Amino acid sequence: MEETQDLKRIFQDRKRTNILRSAEQNTISYLVKRVPSSISSDMLTFTGTFGSLLVLAGFILATYDNRSFLLLGILGLAINWFGDSLDGRIAYYRNIPRKWYGFSLDIIMDWVSTVLIGLGYMVYARNEYELIAFVFVVLYGWAMIISQLRYKITDIYSIDSGIVGPTEIRIILALILIAEVLFGHLIEYFAAAICITLFIINFLDTRKLLKLGDIRDNAEREARLAKKDSV
Repeated sequence: MEETQDLKRIFQDRKRTNILRSAEQNTISYLVKRVPSSISSDMLTFTGTFGSLLVLAGFILATYDNRSFLLLGILGLAINWFGDSLDGRIAYYRNIPRKWYGFSLDIIMDWVSTVLIGLGYMVYARNEYELIAFVFVVLYGWAMIISQLRYKITDIYSIDSGIVGPTEIRIILALILIAEVLFGHLIEYFAAAICITLFIINFLDTRKLLKLGDIRDNAEREARLAKKDSV
């Protein structure tokens, strides 16, 4: 009972639909209770960004030294998940949430992290595949914009696209890095596949978003007419 109440309090501001949500939420619930009180939400946010810097460093070192350094990126992705997943959750667990401050900071630092990872890939990729890094950043930015607009229209904040969320994307990226270390020069094809998948998901989500916007417009129009008739 207490565990259920903790989960509701920690995740009260967002709706999750990703395939790993149950395991992820239980893990986060376990971790937030054990983070020292001296560590603040802001510190966790910047810890997540530091993880993205490690991913960038791994790409750079792999480019100029040995591609085994890509494994540093897996550590970076894990640190990024830790900081990014716990920063807001720990504020709700401690009953000190700053909803709009935290929301704004989180979105900005998520964008910075995306750019850092895209930059790292651009450094590592062979010349003809550098453009994929730019496309990835643009498509991920598109996905972020969709999530913010969906929040504006529905008042429900969701960071997932169906069963896939940021955690699943981190796991996919980690597996790609492992495959690149083992076999070499596969990352370009994986990156291209991710971009194609993101484009399809964003296109479908954009259509759904426009339908939601149309539904809200009609509801507000009917509400205004009903109010006018009652006067």
